Amino acid sequence: MDLIREAFHYQSRFAGSTMVFKIDFPVTAEGSFPSLIKDLALLARTGFRVVIVPGAKEWIDLVLAENSIVSRYAPSAAHGQIRITGEGAMPFVEMASFHVATRFMTALSANHCDSVIGNFVRARGLGVLKGIDMENTGRVEKILTKPIRKILNSEMAVILPCIGWGASGKPYNVPSDEIALAAAESLGAVKLFVVSAEKNLLALRLPPDQSKKPAAKIAERIIRLKPKEAEAILKLNKAEMGKGKDPAAARALAELRLALGASKAGVERIHIIDGREEGAVLRELFSNLGSGTMVYADEYEAIRPLKTQDIPDLLRIMEPLMQQGILVNRSAEEILEKKDDYWVLGIDGQAHACGALHQWKEQGEIAAVVVDSAYADMGLGSRIVRFLINKASGKGLRQVFALTTQTQDWFETLGFKEVGPEILPEERKKTCHRKRKSKIYALELR
Repeated sequence: MDLIREAFHYQSRFAGSTMVFKIDFPVTAEGSFPSLIKDLALLARTGFRVVIVPGAKEWIDLVLAENSIVSRYAPSAAHGQIRITGEGAMPFVEMASFHVATRFMTALSANHCDSVIGNFVRARGLGVLKGIDMENTGRVEKILTKPIRKILNSEMAVILPCIGWGASGKPYNVPSDEIALAAAESLGAVKLFVVSAEKNLLALRLPPDQSKKPAAKIAERIIRLKPKEAEAILKLNKAEMGKGKDPAAARALAELRLALGASKAGVERIHIIDGREEGAVLRELFSNLGSGTMVYADEYEAIRPLKTQDIPDLLRIMEPLMQQGILVNRSAEEILEKKDDYWVLGIDGQAHACGALHQWKEQGEIAAVVVDSAYADMGLGSRIVRFLINKASGKGLRQVFALTTQTQDWFETLGFKEVGPEILPEERKKTCHRKRKSKIYALELR
């Protein structure tokens, strides 16, 4: 039921918005590829504007090798390595790029989704870089947004092969990452999906503070990164850039560079996902926990004051703990009466954890700490309590305390110590549920 609620939440939030999907070529050889295309077709048919940028590097390498053309690369700050496209190689690069794009068109058509492959990328040559003639390799100069939007408004998908055309009609080989970035920026996409056939980010070393952060990593997956955190990972792994010794690490660095570039260009959220996983796109799009790694530029998580409309969700996540006797029973009216004492940790506007700080003169009581069971392993409860401790300290309170029946060990890990009932304010003693026989834990603030 919660999953259905989340799906409707995201459907209403993002329907009608533009999303760019950069899909690496190896994904097309996976058994999950038909399901991926089925999901993209479903999005396009239900009001989402879908732009697909197929990667073609591996297929281009194969086609060139079959025609006895040696693939050459030059170092690039933006891409790690970039292909040098000679005059003799260009026709084969075009053929390979459009062959891959046609795979996507055919697969979409089989799922009742019309699509258009077009010359919507204006490009110019890279010229000579550090003494290397890049020949027919180019960069994006402009994305022709007007015809693309017209197609998207007709509930058709747009496919952009890794080819751009100069003003005179000359074709250039343009990196698909660059096209995806330019398309996302020019079209005002709210999301850019980077779909690969590996869990590449696991090949990278993480800064110590990042690898230990429970809210950032779950089940061997980095679920969220702020741009500064992504930059720290890039910096730590920069020695591997361009070396090509570990293909997974090299690809992971390219994915992070693309995500950072898109974030700086104003794309709200960039999602790096493993295209081999069934339903990865839909789970990443329609659930808070997602299936991959999100690099986000907007305020995705925030601890904020309780809103009246949060109370039904709050009672929903409190109910199992109230039934078990872990939490004191509270009604909507009782929560509303002390609404200003409550704080919630929201994810995409929805409350998934909460806590209250009740003030008793110079003492503060931390109460009603609860976390949605789906988020139990992400450290949200600790974040809420630390936040409430800081609030109490900011108010000049000398002490905070909590009454608990089953979570004493957890409070001890946060620095609380067991104390006797004599520390309770007289007014609080009058309202204690004596039958609960709660233990009291306190933390000195001064």
